[in-house]
Amino acid sequence: MSRSTFKILFYVKKGSERANGYLPLMCRLTVDGEIKQFSCKLDAPPKLWDVKTARATGKSAEAQKINAAVDRIRVDVNRRYQELMQSDGYVTAARLRDACLGLGVKRETLLKLFEQHNEEFIKKVGHSRVQGTYNRYRTIYRHLCEFVPKVYRRDDIPLKELNLTFINNFEYFLRTEKKCCTNTVWGYMIGLKHVISIARNSGALPFNPFAGYINSFESVDRGYLTEREIQTLMEAPVKSGTCELVRDLFIFSVFTGLAYVDVKALTTDRLQTFFDGNLWIITRRRKTNTESNIRLLDVPKRIIEKYKGLSKDGHVFPVPGNSRCNVILKELSRQCGFKIRLTYHVARHETVSLFDSGEGSPAPSALHVRVVLPISTSAGIASFPTADHPVTSLSSSSKSTPPYKLHESPGTLPVSNPISAPSATSRIAVLISYP
Repeated sequence: MSRSTFKILFYVKKGSERANGYLPLMCRLTVDGEIKQFSCKLDAPPKLWDVKTARATGKSAEAQKINAAVDRIRVDVNRRYQELMQSDGYVTAARLRDACLGLGVKRETLLKLFEQHNEEFIKKVGHSRVQGTYNRYRTIYRHLCEFVPKVYRRDDIPLKELNLTFINNFEYFLRTEKKCCTNTVWGYMIGLKHVISIARNSGALPFNPFAGYINSFESVDRGYLTEREIQTLMEAPVKSGTCELVRDLFIFSVFTGLAYVDVKALTTDRLQTFFDGNLWIITRRRKTNTESNIRLLDVPKRIIEKYKGLSKDGHVFPVPGNSRCNVILKELSRQCGFKIRLTYHVARHETVSLFDSGEGSPAPSALHVRVVLPISTSAGIASFPTADHPVTSLSSSSKSTPPYKLHESPGTLPVSNPISAPSATSRIAVLISYP
């Protein structure tokens, strides 16, 4: 990339005198011997203009106004020159003049690009994209619409003016003005980076404003409910049918490991009876698109039966909105005296399954087994047990060594009346929690 010879000259255009005697101020651009000029949209009195210095003389208000305009145009021309060199590798006088005048050069701006992205994204919702992701992009756009005018005193910002300082300033804005936690900021910056990558891939932005930016996800211990707390929740009195529904849905997720979005999307055709005679849920996780085969035990089956025929379009449950569920769970948590912040997502950290230990086994021999799996939350909790590895019974006399550590304690996990207790045969409770 060779560097061009480049000069800027300001002069008054003689022979074009205005009615008040002033002359129009012009800017002449010389690039590799090619000359182009354009009007500065400003008039100057001939007596104030110094041809040698190309500036207005004196300290009068009018002279200061003219010189300020000259300095502003000079800075803008130099910036346009650098942008053209960086993006295209060459500059001509005509292209530089057009860039300064905004002619033939499409100035892409951040908010305009983000708005176009959201308009295209909403068309994909329900097909290859989900509403929740669109809502997050819309929130980022709303924060940017507040951030740019407040910090940069303008309605929008050109893409080529984005840099690491802008990125860091936006992060600081989210943390201080919007009181966002680290993981929320992390999610918002990923969305912003995705939109900016669109501009980079299209050639509208020749550099990466995120270069050098460092931010990472912060591991959060969401906690889980103990066996006693689950029992307390199942037996807790509720004040309305909606509260009872949310409580039952939460318990259903505890026993199946399904996330909120998967329970909401669960349809009756996903309930299938296998050759073993048991009812299973055959579905795929919305988040990871991984297959989940879940054997239904007494408690989740009775919850399904309880709400049979109350939902539309073949769905198993009439599921309220996620925010509404979390509000109700928060009230139930306070009512039960739980110390953790109870949300629907906690259910995926606490999968409880009841298995028949076989006809004729004595109830006192039932065993409570706590299984701690050292894997991440997203590793597929809903796939336990699977069709390839069905768990039908578990006892303390087993000689096999499982691939996880067992912490054994006596006791069983009875089920409260609102969900209708299972039969009186002996049970084994397996409590799966993810650290």
